[in-house]
Amino acid sequence: MYTTKNFKSKKDLKTAIAGGERIGIFTPGLGTVPANGTVYLEGPHYPLPHKWYAQATVVNGIVTKVK
Repeated sequence: MYTTKNFKSKKDLKTAIAGGERIGIFTPGLGTVPANGTVYLEGPHYPLPHKWYAQATVVNGIVTKVK
């Protein structure tokens, strides 16, 4: 799964969440994503090689916490 914004690092994602940015998620070609619960993210977006992975909590389709 990816975030709607293409973050280059997990630190950038955490900084955006801490700053109050509303970040959504999507899975290209695999249908719907959970609106609530735990998801696993990767980045940066394809076709670049993935350099970071994260476990995130999603509430109403918005990432609220990143581990």
